[in-house]
This record gives sequence, structure tokens and C-alpha cells, in this order.
Amino acid sequence: MRVLVTGGSGRLGRSVVAGLAARGHEVVSVDVAPAEGPPGVRGVVADLLDAEARSGVFAEVRPEAVVHLAGIAVPFARPDVETLQVNTGLAWAVLGAAVEHGARVAVAASSPTVYGYNTPGWRPRYLPLDEEHPVAPWHAYGLSKLIVEEAVRALARTSGDCVLCAVRPGYVVAPQEWEGAPTQLGHTMAERVADPELAGVSLFNYVDAADAADLFARVVEAPERVEHGGVYNAVAADPLAEGPVDGLMARLHPGSAPVAGALADGRAVFSSDKARRDLGWEPRGTWRDRLRVDRAG
Repeated sequence: MRVLVTGGSGRLGRSVVAGLAARGHEVVSVDVAPAEGPPGVRGVVADLLDAEARSGVFAEVRPEAVVHLAGIAVPFARPDVETLQVNTGLAWAVLGAAVEHGARVAVAASSPTVYGYNTPGWRPRYLPLDEEHPVAPWHAYGLSKLIVEEAVRALARTSGDCVLCAVRPGYVVAPQEWEGAPTQLGHTMAERVADPELAGVSLFNYVDAADAADLFARVVEAPERVEHGGVYNAVAADPLAEGPVDGLMARLHPGSAPVAGALADGRAVFSSDKARRDLGWEPRGTWRDRLRVDRAG
């Protein structure tokens, strides 16, 4: 299949591009930043917020599938208004172009931050958090991702034959970060395991970049199995902690105490069961196997 990946030069984008190419797809990566991709992957430098540039890219590539990852990827990395404008504008423009140019399927990256954790009054109704749990973002980044999901739903109502959905990848761990490189927040993975307060900020969630890439590929390859206009969590099955996180959740996020006992069996704070049911997705990369650190000491 001919697949257009936006943001293909980013941390997650590189793994998505490589994964799709390895599965035999014809991949075109579009980003504002040039980057070397796998052999056979074409890279295009373009600002997809520019209508003329966007139209030119879609007219030339004529993608059968679009994976939209481009945007500001970290909360508070840019001024709030810029984050909202860039992330929401890109999503509407790219997904709309996918529909207009006849793509069979289009999937956009959202974020678990839509749930609104890390506020003093955050009280989840239940745990683990699944796609049915209410969302309540409190910062511009989380709000921008919720609007991305709403853009998916809005376009799905009139998209004809194009299937649209959104994926909420957890705290993405790129290959070099398993080897000790700093993650997106500046800590190493070993430091995040050693200090629960570091991992607790993101509710101990993580996902191997290769696993996240596999879910995006499954959406591309089996649109008939995708919930049209739906959203999928994509997190590892275990938390980023040495043991169950029920006690840690109650301490670090006091509003979760009444329901944290559901995590006493060692499961993650977020559920990805929907992706398993619909698309057969199973996250394989666990920090216990991938992280090169001597935990015995």
C-alpha cells in the first residue's frame, strides 16, 4: 500500500516509517525537518499547514493510507496558542486532504493526556483507564489532542469510503532510549524506573516505539476492522514500576485512591484491550526485557 506518514522524522515517526517499510509498504515521509529514512523510503520536506504545499504533496503521492503524526509532540514545549493552532490545524488539514484525495484509511496520533491527570482534583471514575472513560484535558497540549480526536469524529461523518480513527500512544520509548539516551522529558528510562515520582507523572505508562508502530500499521492494513471515527489506547500491558502501582497511584494521585485497588494485580493504569479486540494488537516490548540496567542492586 502507498502510505503517507506526516512527522516521519520524529521520535515515533522514525519507527512508524521503518515498520511500514519493513512490511512491504511504499512509504513517503513528510516533515518540516529532513531526516535519513530506511532504504526505499522517500523523504519530502514540506510544511503541511501551507495549503499549496499540502495540495502538491497529496496530489503527487496519491496516498492510499495516511498516518498523521506531525505536530508539537510535548506539553509546554511551545506557547499554548501555538500548540493549539499547530496541532489542531494540521490534523484538520491533513485528515481532510486524506479524505479529499481518496485515501482508504487515515489515522492520527492523539495522547493519553486527554484524560486530564496531574491536576489536584483529578479523580478517575475507575481504573484502568479505557476509551470509554470521560476525558478532561487541562493544558493546551491535551486539549489539542482531544480536538484531534473530535476532528476524526467530525470527518468520519462525511468521509465516504475513507476510514478514520485516532491512536493514543503512551510514553513512547525509542530504540536509543532503551540503550540509555534521555527520553522526551530528559530522564533516562533507568531513572524513571528508579524514581516512581518521575514515571508517576505519566501514570507509569510507556510503549515501545516499535509496538506503537505496529498498531499504526495494523490500522493501515485492516481498515475494515477499525472502529470508524473511534480511538484506541496504545500502552504496554505493565506499568513502568518494579511492582504493582496501586499504592503509588494512591500516594501520588490521591484522587485515584478509591479505585486504585484495581491495579493491585500489576496491570497498567491504561487499558489497551480495545486495540487487542479490534486489531489483534499485542504490545511485546516490556521494560523488564528491553531496559539494560542491573535491577538487582
